[in-house]
Amino acid sequence: MTINDTNRVFLAPAEYVDSDHPRVQEAAARLTQGAATAASIACRLFDAVRDIAYTAPDFDRLESFRASTVLAEGRGYCAAKASAFTALCRASGLPARLGFADVSNHLATPRVLELMGGDVFAWHGYAEVMLDGRWLKVSPTFDSALCARMGVAVLAFDGTHDAHLQPFDQAGRTFMRYEKMHGSFHDVPARFLAAEMKRLYPRAYAAIRAGEFGPPARMV
Repeated sequence: MTINDTNRVFLAPAEYVDSDHPRVQEAAARLTQGAATAASIACRLFDAVRDIAYTAPDFDRLESFRASTVLAEGRGYCAAKASAFTALCRASGLPARLGFADVSNHLATPRVLELMGGDVFAWHGYAEVMLDGRWLKVSPTFDSALCARMGVAVLAFDGTHDAHLQPFDQAGRTFMRYEKMHGSFHDVPARFLAAEMKRLYPRAYAAIRAGEFGPPARMV
C-alpha cells in the first residue's frame, strides 16, 4: 500500500489515539496475526472493537477517551471506541482518523429523548480507515449484546464498503441516520467534547453522573 505525505500523518500517534502505547501495540499484533491483506486487518480490528462493551460516556474523565484505556477497561462510548479502532489501525500500519457527526436516533426511549431534548444526538464519533487508496467510514459503536437488546442486526464491515450505523432495526423501522457531518480529526477533541456535551445536554450529563443514563437506544 502506497501512502502519500498527506495521509502519512494519520499513521502517527496522538494524545488520545495513542497507537504507540504498548497495550495498543500488543493488541494490534495479536488481533491481526496471520491476516494477509490490509482489508482483513481492518475487518479483524473492527470486529474486536465493535464488541467492546458500549457504555455511557464519562465526560468527567478525559482518560476514558484514550485508546489504551478503552482496551484496558473493555468499555467505552462511541468516540472512545472509535479512538481505539483508529489507534489499532495505525499500530497495524493502516492510516486512520476520527470523524464526528450529528445523528438522529429514532428508537430512543421517551426517557432518553427527554434527557437529550430531542432525537438528534450531537458529535457521534466514528472512524475512517484508508484501504486501497479510499477512506472508508466505519462505526464500531454498538456491541453484539446491545444490538440484540435493541433488536437490530450487528453492524458488519467487509473492508470494501462504508459501515455506518444501522439504518433500520430488524422490524424495518428507521433506527439511526446521519444528519450533519463535522469532518475528520487526527485525534479525539476530548476537551471540546466534554465541554460541549455538558453545554448541550445538561440533563443527560446530570443523569450520567448519577448513574441513571444508559446507552442512547431502546433498552430493556
